Amino acid sequence: MISYIIRRSLMAIPLLIGITILSFAIIQMAPGGPSSLMMDPNISKEDLAKFEERYGLNDPVHEQYIKWVGNMAQGDFGTSLIKRGVPVSEMIMNRLPNTLLLMIVSTVLAVIIAVPFGVISARKRYSLTDYGVTVTSFIGLATPNFWVGLILIMIFAVQLGWLPTGGVATLNADFSIMDRIKHLIMPAFVLASADMAGLTRYTRSSMIEVLSQDYMRTARAKGLREQKVVYKHGLRNGLIPVITIFGLMLPSFIGGAAITERIFNWPGIGLLFIESAFQRDYPVIMALTVISAVLVVIGNLIADILYAVFDPRIEY
Repeated sequence: MISYIIRRSLMAIPLLIGITILSFAIIQMAPGGPSSLMMDPNISKEDLAKFEERYGLNDPVHEQYIKWVGNMAQGDFGTSLIKRGVPVSEMIMNRLPNTLLLMIVSTVLAVIIAVPFGVISARKRYSLTDYGVTVTSFIGLATPNFWVGLILIMIFAVQLGWLPTGGVATLNADFSIMDRIKHLIMPAFVLASADMAGLTRYTRSSMIEVLSQDYMRTARAKGLREQKVVYKHGLRNGLIPVITIFGLMLPSFIGGAAITERIFNWPGIGLLFIESAFQRDYPVIMALTVISAVLVVIGNLIADILYAVFDPRIEY
């Protein structure tokens, strides 16, 4: 297993290098450029030249790329063009705990709800319960996250007044766990809703195939209770396709949560990415793009490792 992880990590290096080249080239081709941030018509050419020299914008493109990659390999993503002098890594680390909290809670919520419903739907195939779970899943897949978020805000925040409209905590208030939970409920549910729909469908399809296998009939013939047959012998194999989806959920730490964080004004990495894109803060955009690529590689590696954990037939 260790040798496999090392090989996969080494294979990911050329891929990540290619992603950095592509990301850097796209940013360079973007209209405007960092110098367009200096929109003051009264600024002198000397001050503009100092700005470009300070951030290395007047260097050849290949030198800029080499310098950026070298600094990034040492954990230095540069400094923000908008918040002058503030390191990009500091901006990301300030937002990271909020995004981690939101993603962990939403992922756990999606798994503990979707997997049992998927199993129940598979066991009661073509029943009213199965049809109800299927219809609900399709509605969840077809409903945009931003629409669900706006509806929840209108009902639970505006009309009922039970939950806050957004933010991570009440401004100018003492720290309170209950206050944090109230702010977390709606964004976590919105993020979990889309994942729940997909995980339920994948779990149902996988379990239907598993329940018809010979070893399941053998387990029943031994006199084991149906609950033990399904959840001990069947679910472990039925979760293997679901693991792939779970591994691909990791990159959504940045991209998937962006819209939800924007709607609920949740100060996380997704909201930082949107703000940086609108403000043309290129160092932040490139840093988050590279982090997203790394998360994709890590997510796929974790999925491969979990295959061996859940299915002893798989060896590396």
